Amino acid sequence: MALGALRQVAHARPYLVRRASGVSSSQERASSGPRPAASESAGGGVLELLGKSYPQDDYSNLSRKVLSRVGRSLHNQRHHPLWLVKERVKAHFYGQYAGRAGAPLFSVYDDLSPVVTTWQNFDSLLIPPDHPSRKRGDNYYLNRTHMLRAHTSAHQWDLLRAGLDAFLVVGDVYRRDQVDAQHYPVFHQLEAVRLFSQHQLFAGVKDGESLQLFEQGSRSAHKQETHTLEAAKLVECDLKRTLTGLVTHLFGDGLDIRWVDCYFPFTHPSFEMEINFRGEWLEVLGCGVMEQRLVNSAGAQGRVGWAFGLGLERLAMILYDIPDIRLFWSGDERFLKQFRVSDVNQAVRFQPLSKYPPVINDISFWLPSENYTENDFYDLVRTIGGDLVEKVDLIDKFEHPQTRRTSHCYRITYRHMERTLSQHEVRRVHGALQEAAVRLLAVEGRF
Repeated sequence: MALGALRQVAHARPYLVRRASGVSSSQERASSGPRPAASESAGGGVLELLGKSYPQDDYSNLSRKVLSRVGRSLHNQRHHPLWLVKERVKAHFYGQYAGRAGAPLFSVYDDLSPVVTTWQNFDSLLIPPDHPSRKRGDNYYLNRTHMLRAHTSAHQWDLLRAGLDAFLVVGDVYRRDQVDAQHYPVFHQLEAVRLFSQHQLFAGVKDGESLQLFEQGSRSAHKQETHTLEAAKLVECDLKRTLTGLVTHLFGDGLDIRWVDCYFPFTHPSFEMEINFRGEWLEVLGCGVMEQRLVNSAGAQGRVGWAFGLGLERLAMILYDIPDIRLFWSGDERFLKQFRVSDVNQAVRFQPLSKYPPVINDISFWLPSENYTENDFYDLVRTIGGDLVEKVDLIDKFEHPQTRRTSHCYRITYRHMERTLSQHEVRRVHGALQEAAVRLLAVEGRF
């Protein structure tokens, strides 16, 4: 996925985000150098995003680079590779699962706002208040109560509360993370949920009328305390059968699949699905039996269900041999035209664009005594360097034996996806990064 060059940082999409803090537009333009918007948010400013206003506070940490991606909805752009994957998954569910009168069983929601409350993103999913996934350093917060969703699961509770029992949710999600060819602060997920009544789950099961969904038992590795073992196993079986059918539709017959036990706060038991593709085991999605407390709190008592979530970029990179996640944001016609196919199921193998040489620069600095996280630096690199940055590696840590101060050295690989970079233009970007790191992260430069 592509981030912009240095000059693009100062030109975030104005109709998406505007700061209302008493600063004139001319002053804003004069001060709109390559720095994160979060640095300007302290002191009671207001962020206007997607037609709504959000007061800023000490938790606000959105950068202009990330804000410039909000509203792009790559998954809804026809013939984009992410759109192709989404449409293939939709077609499978529409074709395989019918509801009343032959209508599709699963409804699809692919245009829900990415701005959610922290309650939606965490509490509704039973994520504890002290869970590390809530950390400010790992998420993009508008303020203490609102954020850019970290997963499409943030909409589960609301859709269940609305009375839905089978749905897909597709959308852009946002996480602060490392910088490399597999990670980007904005990516896209597809979430699915299905609930079953007692009649639906046990229909067709011998003596099914005598079986029950619930009991007052104990939690084990195989079931929740409120589920009967029969109900838990049937939900798990339906989930795995559904997902096996989906990946067979996407990758073809004869695929080796394995299920790895794992943990999610909102499902139990939980699994990661791995496939053996071209001789390599690859994780493709996470899934599980929905926590009954979540289902009950959304007003769906008397039902049990499953949920799964997958990354569209992850699937597209495997299916189409796309080597770098930045490419999904590319406007290069040589990339986009490869996916203009008449049938979404048509096989596409990405033909690489010319790979231009990298330019490598190191940056080292002493860390401040507190309030520094590596994700803060990675986010700053993305904001300043944009899509010129291919990856960032922490190559050295040093603790001074007397002062006990810690120094980090990062190696930054710059590589444009469409042309050769000059050392001169990289030096300009790198210099801006050094200056911004000192000013915004309170580090002491060793350059």
